[in-house]
Amino acid sequence: MSMYTLVINGKPEGPYTLDELKALKIKSGDFVKTDDMDDYKEAHEVAELRQLFGFQKEALLQYFGSFDQRATAAVIDWFLVSAVCAVLAFIVAVFLSNKIALIAVALSLLVIIPIVNLVYHIVMESSPKQGTYGKQILKIRVCDMQGERISISHAAGRNFAKVLSVLTLGIGYLYCFFNKQQQCLHDKVAETLVVKDRL
Repeated sequence: MSMYTLVINGKPEGPYTLDELKALKIKSGDFVKTDDMDDYKEAHEVAELRQLFGFQKEALLQYFGSFDQRATAAVIDWFLVSAVCAVLAFIVAVFLSNKIALIAVALSLLVIIPIVNLVYHIVMESSPKQGTYGKQILKIRVCDMQGERISISHAAGRNFAKVLSVLTLGIGYLYCFFNKQQQCLHDKVAETLVVKDRL
């Protein structure tokens, strides 16, 4: 049986059983957590509680990742991907003696790094962690408009939509300053959010 810690007057109390939560008359916006959860969630976000108490699932309205958090995460991710690709290219280069082949390996990084970065983002954003290592370090994650984990196809659509943000000469990224949910253009197109931990 699930046991829930409940935030009461700003302090975690419990754990409580479902019957005890019913007696406490919890509301959909009350924060709860089980041992299996990484972070507290509002009661309406938990399927078991929605079913038991009849809560309606609400769209996320706050706790969004800021531009500087997202930019810092992107720098970390580009560095990690570039470093891994450079090390692999160096290992390959050790076995090559032809200068033309060495130049070809070096130039191939200009193509390989962006492709690896794209695949890395798609896989990590659709994973249970919902974000790349850069995003995990900054404690932000990618989700759909209801705060749920996105599928690999949804993550692919989001990342391919970044082309729109780039083609607008970066204005697509600055779009996050002009909407309450801090969505960049590619987030708006893909119907995704970047949210941060709340407590």
